[in-house]
Amino acid sequence: MLSFSVNLSAQQAERLTLLFVGDLMQHKGQIDAARTSSGYDYTECFARVRESISQADLAVGNLEVPLGGKPYTGYPCFSAPDAFLPALRDAGFDLLLTANNHCLDRGGRGLARTIHLLDSIGMPHTGTFLSAEEREQRYPLLICKKGFRIAFLNYTYGTNGITVQPPYVVNYIDREVMAEDIRRARSMNPDALFVCIHWGTEYQSLPNREQRELADWMLAQGVTHIIGTHPHVVQPMELRTDERGRHIVAYSLGNFISNMSAPHTDGGAMLHVELAKIPSPPRFSPFGPTADRSTSLSADSTAGITQLKTLCYPHCCAYELVWTARPQVAPGSNYELQLVRNPSPSLPASARQLLERYAANERSLFHRHNIGIEERKAE
Repeated sequence: MLSFSVNLSAQQAERLTLLFVGDLMQHKGQIDAARTSSGYDYTECFARVRESISQADLAVGNLEVPLGGKPYTGYPCFSAPDAFLPALRDAGFDLLLTANNHCLDRGGRGLARTIHLLDSIGMPHTGTFLSAEEREQRYPLLICKKGFRIAFLNYTYGTNGITVQPPYVVNYIDREVMAEDIRRARSMNPDALFVCIHWGTEYQSLPNREQRELADWMLAQGVTHIIGTHPHVVQPMELRTDERGRHIVAYSLGNFISNMSAPHTDGGAMLHVELAKIPSPPRFSPFGPTADRSTSLSADSTAGITQLKTLCYPHCCAYELVWTARPQVAPGSNYELQLVRNPSPSLPASARQLLERYAANERSLFHRHNIGIEERKAE
């Protein structure tokens, strides 16, 4: 009888850190606050979170505004200043998602202009496309970094009643289409497959039945992790375990930056994910070589030993709360993202009370409903 024992140190495990945030918005108040004599400046908005974003190997956010050109407008039909995009890049974002209910606010022209601007600064993106041919070439999105192969899929429930017109393409939630996309993504042999999905009921702190059923279906199709946006409030997070490993399901990360001020909408969560990839110990097969790709095995035909592929799993997963200080509650400043665990000492007492209210509410929600995912400890 053969037996194997493999001891791996932390140094032997390959690691990739990812950061996911919720909705990157531009309401009229934000646009007005960013205006300067020479254009628009968003530097102050991300100053206190830039380090957290930049430290991740791969930082991902939901771009919930088209860059549709002037006139710049907020809700209900958004069009953000072009300066917002390089500000996101400079804040440390590496990938922006574009399939959401506001991506057609300026029609096909706004969709196309957004894609052209993203491409012009070399910002990877996915979710909307200039044509079906472009989608065929660029989707699923595979990002290779530090020896990891990470596949991304992105979908939205709708586009506020605006119909996408050819040749443009928006990824809508459609199980038949998604099943084929998942199959294609899995054929790329990724270490992890993330579906970033715009879904759910606005302002509801718990996922609805459709979200839960769709999450179960996606995992059954072979998706490894699911990251949700749209409700404008955070919703619970789960770390699920099955025979394929551990799977992150974050139903909604809420707003990352916005001008929303109602309880639960004035902040959001950053989700920190650390993937670890380690060589797995060999396993003896009494049946000799196998070509069954679904089991992820390769065979040593001379010894009857099968070697499991390198394992990739979420070694660490934790959330971190953020809150947006608005000029209305912190006079003299722009819209400034605050780390709840380390807010600016210059925040006025009234603003700090709102931040603490937000933190208490969302921590209570997560304490009651999160499964296996806790708040990130202060470094």
